[in-house]
Amino acid sequence: MNIVSVKTALLSVSDKTGLVELAQALARRGVKLLSTGGTASALRDNGLDIVNVEDITGFPEMLDGRVKTLHPTIHGALLAMRNNPEHIAAMQNHGIEAIDLLVVNLYPFEAALRNRASYDEMVENIDIGGPAMIRAAAKNHAHVCTIVEPQDYSLLIDELDKNNGATGYSFRQRMAANAYARTASYDAAVSGWFAREVGDPPRRFAVAGTLSKTMRYGENPHQTAAFYTDGSDRAGVATAHQHQGKALSYNNINDTDAAFELVSEFASETRPACAIIKHANPCGVAIGDTLSQAYTRAFECDQTSAFGGIIALNRPLDRQTAKKIIEIFAEVVIAPGASEEAIEIFSRKPNLRLLTTETLANPSTPMQTIRHVSGGYLVQDKDVGQLSQDEMRVVTKRAPNPSEMDDLRFAWRVAKHVKSNAIVYARDGATVGIGAGQMNRLDSALIATTKAERMAQTLGLDTSPANGSVVASDAFFPFPDGLLEAAQVGATAAIQPGGSIRDAKVIEAADHAGIAMVFTGMRHFRH
Repeated sequence: MNIVSVKTALLSVSDKTGLVELAQALARRGVKLLSTGGTASALRDNGLDIVNVEDITGFPEMLDGRVKTLHPTIHGALLAMRNNPEHIAAMQNHGIEAIDLLVVNLYPFEAALRNRASYDEMVENIDIGGPAMIRAAAKNHAHVCTIVEPQDYSLLIDELDKNNGATGYSFRQRMAANAYARTASYDAAVSGWFAREVGDPPRRFAVAGTLSKTMRYGENPHQTAAFYTDGSDRAGVATAHQHQGKALSYNNINDTDAAFELVSEFASETRPACAIIKHANPCGVAIGDTLSQAYTRAFECDQTSAFGGIIALNRPLDRQTAKKIIEIFAEVVIAPGASEEAIEIFSRKPNLRLLTTETLANPSTPMQTIRHVSGGYLVQDKDVGQLSQDEMRVVTKRAPNPSEMDDLRFAWRVAKHVKSNAIVYARDGATVGIGAGQMNRLDSALIATTKAERMAQTLGLDTSPANGSVVASDAFFPFPDGLLEAAQVGATAAIQPGGSIRDAKVIEAADHAGIAMVFTGMRHFRH
């Protein structure tokens, strides 16, 4: 059937947004309104004539509301095919009146999850009757229209206006697709929560998101792309407020996320910090006495790569830092806030996106990462590993001095966010050379050395800033060569996980070069 007149509607919603206005629009068209519990009360309080579902089924709501719509009278009314004589005869025999429109949204399970509700509260927020009705009505979309979210109410009213109180097949089909996507995402949230509670990988893995925006293209113009949010309240690019600039691209979102996650490693840092990212790799990270100084020191590490980069700050953007940032071309700046003066300064660069969050992300919060491969998904816990002072084991004859130890901890936090193989030179709380994403660790060390030498040339320094630095490696040195490259440019201390079969040779090389070295026992591969 193409056109179906809406004569009877069942409304049962948890989210009451727009409910009264929708019901009033339906009532003006003479639609009979059926409802349940709190929805019926809300509508009656606004002067609407409502028929209780229990008056249709002949059974009261029971078990604290767990059972109210799970009844053949309701599901028969939703599932009956109006062009099937046997279905029509069954409806007549059992006194079932057809329902032409179902408006249902589900118990707020995802909201309870965000609010970290107790186990029992989570169980009570698992909706049963709602998904059952939605799936029934959506299956029968040839005859029934299913609306599951308030943002579609205006579309429904427009559809009824266009068709003189009826819905067209293509509209019902689109709404049915929305309905099944909603129940799928709801079930994914429930199954994901259960899996975390049980602690075992589930036999079947489900993931869901809500469309945030459709993008012009993906990584490249010939690729389509969209951004979906997962409904969590984690501070970051998905929950940030954009003050200005054009829409974020696929690459912008990916890089901004990388930048914000890195700078969030310095959430508890007593001093301001800045991270500059290009193609998901840091090209400069630093702390400073002021935010402006932290930005300057991060920028100085690799000014060439910083062009067109993403800048993340661990403090609200201030006037002085904003004035410095607009001197270069940057794609995005993200920070936990911004002063009015800084926002006004950025307005002079309308294409520069400014994003603000309420807080920094907690780098220790357990999460999962998902990567698609041919034929499946790789799912793992996010790398939230943190290093304590007690876990740093000195393995060389010389122990790092306090200044070196501070830089080692700094460099280690940065190396965690550099693509493997990763080598990071750091000095006085700032990176001075980063080697990323190479097929062997020696090449990463050579690239980091080259970056440091370029920094010296750019700033007019007499010697490489790697001279007197420390070096961090995200995984063990399989041979002494990478460590010796660092020693040759003047690194005085090293931090690495250890665990190589050649650890003894690497330690011997460090001792011979006078390098103090600590093992962490934890690696940070990032592919």
